[in-house]
Amino acid sequence: MASTTHLSLWEEIAKFGVPTLARGLTDAEAVQMTERYGAHNYKPLPVNIVRGDGAEAWDGSGKRYIDCVGAYSAVAHGHLSEKVVASIHEQLERLSLTSRAFYTSEVALFMKGLAEYCDLDMVCPMNTGAEANETCIKLARKWAYTVKGVPEDQAEIIVCDGNFHGRTTTIVGFSSEPGYKKNFGPFTPGFVTAPFGDAEAFEAAITPHTAAFLVEPIQAEGGIIIPPDGWMEQVRRICDKHRVLLIWDEVQTGFCRTGRRFAWQYEDARPDLLAVGKPLGGGIMPVSAAVGRAEVMEVFKPGDHGSTFGGNPLGAVVALTALAEMELEDFAGRAVRAGERFVAGLRSLESPHIKEVRARGLLVGMEVQDEVDSYELTHNFLHFGVLTKETRHRTFRFTPPIVIEDSQVDEAVERVGMALKALV
Repeated sequence: MASTTHLSLWEEIAKFGVPTLARGLTDAEAVQMTERYGAHNYKPLPVNIVRGDGAEAWDGSGKRYIDCVGAYSAVAHGHLSEKVVASIHEQLERLSLTSRAFYTSEVALFMKGLAEYCDLDMVCPMNTGAEANETCIKLARKWAYTVKGVPEDQAEIIVCDGNFHGRTTTIVGFSSEPGYKKNFGPFTPGFVTAPFGDAEAFEAAITPHTAAFLVEPIQAEGGIIIPPDGWMEQVRRICDKHRVLLIWDEVQTGFCRTGRRFAWQYEDARPDLLAVGKPLGGGIMPVSAAVGRAEVMEVFKPGDHGSTFGGNPLGAVVALTALAEMELEDFAGRAVRAGERFVAGLRSLESPHIKEVRARGLLVGMEVQDEVDSYELTHNFLHFGVLTKETRHRTFRFTPPIVIEDSQVDEAVERVGMALKALV
């Protein structure tokens, strides 16, 4: 480390600065320090990332990796997008945080820009994807009581098997993954579960107390599970028929990842509420929002909901710059082309270890055969310089930055093939 032993950590920070101190840590020291002082709610892969550029990352020893995790779609713009970084530098010389106790010009522009980008009316800025979904849940419930006329405290929201909407106690309470909810109860009532991709089962679950249907258009965390064609459109019609709000959770699938601005746009399935996040922060900081139709958004009154950091000027500038880059650099088209190239490459490997490749745009899942040791394969990927992790259903998710180059896609596929061949 760059520090000297007679100085306290705070003195070291004052003398050297945090970036210099961090660069002075070896990979082993960083791992050891994290395990010693950090809560063990994650089990990171054994690699310490110290630098990123575009679709590539490096560890402390200088080993280069192709980042096929992309922070679960959050780094769509690549590591350290020049335009996003430049916007931060400019804004940091002016204003960063005020809270929503005041108006700010940056947040005003952000809410206008995001509403127009989503083709919806109003925006409630938050920070994380889970917060965006929690905001949608509160909006749906209040709409049910004040507009639809559901009796107080009896509103129900339908969700799907295999869902992933975040990690708050409310959200994990309606997860179908036992590991997400064990020892965290009791849970919030008012949620009903239906099979994903089954329109008839969804309609059968509706009652007069149903406020909304909260669902992902593609289950990313669930293993890149793509519903049958026409299902989203059916869901929209069913919601209209029964006066139920349709809430698309596009935190992972949104902002061009699937080859459209939003995955719901593959069909006529415009939402009443939309939860967005991840890429909205430009790969730099957390920015999320609940976006929706005015009839629903206007049920919120002053004091109903809030966030100290949600809707801060710095985040607003980052998000607007990120949105502009997505639009002007044709991220949707790039995701389609890169995704097709990635999928064709994986299939051309003709590996007996691959069970199925599923994809929409640059949201790619590679499911491996039951006999494959996925732990071994994960470490093979690291050995050959590919960053990816297994999600459910023995599926490895490939969500690299949308700015990934063709040569990097080809290199990633080649390395995947090497990792598969190296299986014992």
